Amino acid sequence: MKKQARLPRGINVTLLVVSLILFLTGIILALADFSVSATVETEPIEGDTDDPAIWIHPSSPTKSLIIGTVKGSGLAVYDVIGNVTQLVDDSGGMNNVDLRYNFPLNGESVDLVVATNRDDPVNTLAMYKVNAVTNQLENVTAAPPINSALNEVYGTCMYVSPKDGKYYAFITSKQGIVEQWQLVDNGSGKVDGIKVRTFDVGTATEGCVADDVFGDFYVGEEDVGVWKYGAEPGDGTDRVSVDDVSSGRLEADIEGLAIYYTSANTGYLLVSSQGSSEYVVYDRVSNAYLTTFDIVEGNGIDGTSGTDGIDVTNASLGPIFPQGVFVAHDGNDDIAKSNFKFVPWPTIANGAVPPLTIDTTWDPRSVGFGLSARFNAKFPIGPAPLTVIFTNLSTGFYDFCLWEFGDGATNNSCDDQEHTYISEGFYDVSLIVVGVDDFDRLERPEYVWVGDFELMYMPVLFTP
Repeated sequence: MKKQARLPRGINVTLLVVSLILFLTGIILALADFSVSATVETEPIEGDTDDPAIWIHPSSPTKSLIIGTVKGSGLAVYDVIGNVTQLVDDSGGMNNVDLRYNFPLNGESVDLVVATNRDDPVNTLAMYKVNAVTNQLENVTAAPPINSALNEVYGTCMYVSPKDGKYYAFITSKQGIVEQWQLVDNGSGKVDGIKVRTFDVGTATEGCVADDVFGDFYVGEEDVGVWKYGAEPGDGTDRVSVDDVSSGRLEADIEGLAIYYTSANTGYLLVSSQGSSEYVVYDRVSNAYLTTFDIVEGNGIDGTSGTDGIDVTNASLGPIFPQGVFVAHDGNDDIAKSNFKFVPWPTIANGAVPPLTIDTTWDPRSVGFGLSARFNAKFPIGPAPLTVIFTNLSTGFYDFCLWEFGDGATNNSCDDQEHTYISEGFYDVSLIVVGVDDFDRLERPEYVWVGDFELMYMPVLFTP
C-alpha cells in the first residue's frame, strides 16, 4: 500500500476548496492532530505481518517481548530493540494474537498467548505459554484444538473476568459473527475451550480488545465503526456506538484496538484507522473522542501506513521505553516488506493537546492474579508530628478501599495515602480492598512508631 502524503496544515484557499469538494462528494478528509516518529522498528521478515501483543517480563523489563503474527506462517517474537528472537512456524497462518498473565495451567500460573490460526489446522485457536527463563513460546494447544464454527477465523482478543477470574478468548470473522470461548486446563497441561456465546456484529469484524477492569468488549466493524458490548458471557447483544466512519475521525478499514490502563482506572482506547493510516484516541471511561495522530518518518525510520494491529502498554520495557510503548503494524515498510514500529508512549502523550496521561504504576501482570490487599511505607518511624506516605500495592480487581490509620482516622480512597500522626505511640495500620464478589484485608500491627525511639535511627526498611 502506498504511503499517504500529508497536506500542509496551513489554512489557505486551496485547502478550503478541496475540503468543500470532498465534503459535497461525501468523502471525509482525515488529518492527524499531531505526528510522532518511531524510535525502534522490527527486523523485516518474509511474510505479511499483522498484529502485535506486548509481553512484560516478570522481573527484568529489558527482557520483555513483542509477539507478532505472520500471515501464511506463524508467529514472530521480537526483543525490545526489534530483533527476531524466535519464529514459530509449526502451526500455520496466524492472523491476530493476544495474551494474558497468570492463567492456571497444570498447577502453575502461566502467561498465555492465543492466536487465530486460519491454515493448519484450519479455523482454530493456537495456544502458547511464555517461558520467562528462556524467553521462548511453548505450545500448549490441546489436541484437538478449539475449532471454530465460523467460516474463517479472523481476529482475536482475550478477557479476564473481574467477577470470577475466568479467562476468555473472543474470535471475530469476516461475516461479522463473534464467538466467545472460556479457556480451561484440559487436565493434561494443555489449553482447551468451551464456547459460551455467539453474536452478530453485522459485517466484517477483525480488531477487538477487552477491558479487564470495566468488563467491556470493543470490536471494530471494519466499514462501519467501533462498538462496545459487555464482555461477560451473559451480557447478550446490547451495545453502544463508540464512533463511526460518518464522523470523519475513522476511515475504513477499522483495524486494531488497544487499551492504555492507568492506576486510577482511567486511560484510553486506541483505534487503528487503516484507511487514513492514523490512530484515534478515545477516553477509556466516557469513550469521548480525544485526539488523532499518525506515525511519520523520523529517527532514521520510515512512518507507518495501512496499519492492521496495534498494542500499547503503560509498563516499563527498560531504559529504551521506561514509560511504556505503542506498537503499530506497518503494512508497507520502506523495503517493500511489512514490520512493526515502536513509539515511546510519552512521545504520544506529550504530543496531544492537552497532554495524555503517563502512568507506569498500573501493573498489567496483576490481571488474573487474584484480589490481595498489600501496602507499605518506608521508615514510618519518627518524632511527632510524623507524616507517613503509604503506597497501595494491592493486586487484582477492586473498586473500593478502606484505610485505617490506627489513630481513629480513615480514608476510603484507593490512592496512595499521606497521613500525619500528631501524638506519640504505636499505631496499627490496615487496608481493606473490595471487588465485585470478594474482599481482602491486610493489618500491620504497630506499623507506625511515633516518638523519640532509639530504634528510629536504625536502618529499618518496611517491605510488603
